[in-house]
Amino acid sequence: MAVTRKAFVIGHPIAHSRSPLIHGTWLAQYGIDGSYEAIDVPPAALADFFVRLRSGEFAGGNVTIPHKEAVFALCDAVDPLARTIGAVNTLVVADGRVQGTNTDYLGFLGNLDAGAPGWDENEPDVAVLGAGGAARAVLVALKSRRVGTIHLFNRTLETAIRLADELGPGIQPHEYSDFSITAPFCRLVVNTSSVGMHGTRFEGLDLARLPEDAVVSDIVYSPLETPLLADARARGLRGIDGLGMLLHQAVPGFEHWFGVRPEVTPDLRARIEATLEG
Repeated sequence: MAVTRKAFVIGHPIAHSRSPLIHGTWLAQYGIDGSYEAIDVPPAALADFFVRLRSGEFAGGNVTIPHKEAVFALCDAVDPLARTIGAVNTLVVADGRVQGTNTDYLGFLGNLDAGAPGWDENEPDVAVLGAGGAARAVLVALKSRRVGTIHLFNRTLETAIRLADELGPGIQPHEYSDFSITAPFCRLVVNTSSVGMHGTRFEGLDLARLPEDAVVSDIVYSPLETPLLADARARGLRGIDGLGMLLHQAVPGFEHWFGVRPEVTPDLRARIEATLEG
């Protein structure tokens, strides 16, 4: 008799996570005898949870705030990509060993490729807004494609400079006041910051300076239509919301744990979208 395979998402708090709905939908769709649950693990209990992992209780799972950095020291191996990004969001257990990886960059690229096919033709310059933790995965993803100069904007220039230096050539750090100068050359804009949540918006970001065929992508997905995306669409630019990134980043983990590569379908998106506010 086949053993039920179990997976999870850990965080603290964790009740807000949409991951159980995403993976639960796929388990039902593909008729897989498995489970996926949200588990609240306080930071002080993280090491004990890894004991459970090595016992074979789970095939693996996802990691969210505040554990994405802390799990580095607890994994038996972390792939080079996750080390470059500086965060682990996916764990795979095999033979009592825990492997850490990061699928955020695949989620970002999968969402962009689906929403704006051919976006990377002719090596476009790119504007990336924000230089925090989420920016690292996006920058690593962009550097894996044929793009021109990546212009990295941040309120604190020193932070953008440090991140650009860490990730290597091809990234030019800027203050936001430089946006109007570089915008005419950028055919992709990506917001990696939290601006757009809780009614916040960018001030003084002149999207009219962008080329007519520019794509504007926002990794924020609650609300689904951020002020940045609304402004972009009002100017006739293509806008890509952050929900697709959440869905596409879940694909590799599910394939590792349950042996089937799932599809991100309109039905799945609609189910998750129905749970979002705004």
